Amino acid sequence: MSVVTVDDILSDLPLGFASLILRPGPSAPPIERFLIVDADDEAVDARGAFVLLIGVRGRSALPALRRLLKDPPPVVAVKGSRGDLAEVEELLLSAGAGLLLVDPGADWDRLLSIAKERIQPRSYQSEVLTLLEEDLFAIAQTTARLTSSHVVIEDAANKVLAYSTVTNDIDELRKASILARRGPRKYELLLKDLGAYRELHRTRKPVRVPARPQDGLRERVAIALFAGERIMGYIWLQETGEGFGDDVEYVLTGSAARASAELIRYRNQQSVHMREDRIVRLLSGPAEAAASAHSGKIPAERPAALILLGMSDDDSRADDAALKHGELANLASIHAAAYKPSAVVGQFNGDTAVIVPDLHSSTAEQGLRSLAEAIVRDARKHLGITAVAAVGPMVPDLLSLHTATRITEALLACMGSSGARVAGVDDFEAEIPYREAVRNFTASPFRHRSLAALLQEDGELAETLRAYFDASFDVAECARRLKLHKNTVYYRVGKAARVTGLDFGNPRDSLVALLHIQEWATANHPAGRK
Repeated sequence: MSVVTVDDILSDLPLGFASLILRPGPSAPPIERFLIVDADDEAVDARGAFVLLIGVRGRSALPALRRLLKDPPPVVAVKGSRGDLAEVEELLLSAGAGLLLVDPGADWDRLLSIAKERIQPRSYQSEVLTLLEEDLFAIAQTTARLTSSHVVIEDAANKVLAYSTVTNDIDELRKASILARRGPRKYELLLKDLGAYRELHRTRKPVRVPARPQDGLRERVAIALFAGERIMGYIWLQETGEGFGDDVEYVLTGSAARASAELIRYRNQQSVHMREDRIVRLLSGPAEAAASAHSGKIPAERPAALILLGMSDDDSRADDAALKHGELANLASIHAAAYKPSAVVGQFNGDTAVIVPDLHSSTAEQGLRSLAEAIVRDARKHLGITAVAAVGPMVPDLLSLHTATRITEALLACMGSSGARVAGVDDFEAEIPYREAVRNFTASPFRHRSLAALLQEDGELAETLRAYFDASFDVAECARRLKLHKNTVYYRVGKAARVTGLDFGNPRDSLVALLHIQEWATANHPAGRK
């Protein structure tokens, strides 16, 4: 916990943003925290707090200040002009509290941000709470991108837990909620009068709240966050000018499932380690999968499937690749939760893994492909990420899912240079065994010595052999691809056969050569792997 002075905060403010009209008295307590107070708040413990008094200006702040001065804070920030605050100044002077006059056109968010930097609240020391906030903010930001709206996540007491990036399109309710970190009392009463909370408590589906221009409210869509029959909180979406899209309820349902899971996990104080390795545990084998499924209340007896999501070479090599991986996983988790609330999303061997349990085999395959297509489409549209999705084969139950891991990884590898964005095993039925053969060959110490040496020593000949095999032994096509004369191709292929003793017309010799050529190509052209 930091102890700062009002001068520390003033030194970080832009010129003209605010001025200190009245310094705290000698007996004023040090500033240990910040506190945002709405003019309607009744009982507030302000001792030791840097108070931002919002919702009122000038003389209209007097009633709220009188309530605050039952336990005077070191300093209060109020918007207004010097002429309007004479009575306020006199009241605070008698209480020994300071007065920071904030320019009426200044942004409260800016002052709040600077105060946060200088004053670290006690509750922020909790590592688990910090992780929860990071997860919820990521959910809010991703939901906002998918729905082109402003998003706020609240707990059951209407305290704001997370929100999407603030824009100029938010109305007074959202602005006040973010600043005070809870819904203002007068708006809570208005929403209750409109029946919004009654409807949210009655259903698990999204609820629409029409705009009320006379009260400064834009149209909203909200959903309650449930844990069994218990309400954990709410997600509120405010439209930002273009109205809500057709898929807003679908996305919001997925966001609610994800946010509920995070709140439940926080309440249960599950360890960071368990959160990070759940995917690995489910894919490790029957014993680990059974334990993880039991602890996570995941249905294990019905068919399950694994979807692996990768990114393009450009995205993977970008400076913000780690951020892109996280954004892709957040987007995937919302889509997966909307498709199947028990779905689990996380990182696996550098890719994003989506485990979908409790499937109905008669309809699952097309549904899984549609889920993968939606994730890939929205990753491109909303995140600017070129993603690919490998939809692994269904297995009889969750405990057997580890048997599909290797084939799903091989499928994802096949897609790298194919141009396919979403694929299942059927799409690469021949390529997957070939990849597996190359993988096994690469892991083996045995090589055809003369061919391996020739490929390493003569790059032009190696490239010609690669094109020759890719063209299915068609010399004319190979020459066209390499822009060579046919006689040059004949000469190089003949040289390779003569030096190595291999007959490329013999299936066995051809296979040996192909494995060596593929290994060479992978090592020398990593961006163009086949």
